[in-house]
Amino acid sequence: MTATSENVHAHEINKFGSLAERWWDRHGEFKTLHDINPLRIRFIRDYTDLDGKRIIDVGCGGGILSEGLAKFGADVTGIDLSE
Repeated sequence: MTATSENVHAHEINKFGSLAERWWDRHGEFKTLHDINPLRIRFIRDYTDLDGKRIIDVGCGGGILSEGLAKFGADVTGIDLSE
């Protein structure tokens, strides 16, 4: 990352980028995210029908929420500062 900003700290981006291969380990350090993901999706579904909706997940990390929303028919684009 070459851009600089008061809002962006390269060491934080690099830290989370280095964890990328472990995001999807359901029993690893992101277990809590996997465990609460159904609750997050249910909360969103309580307020909107996801089928056919276009959603942008800003700061998506590994895309755990993005993938869950897509399973319910949303067209999801996830973006994150870390590759």
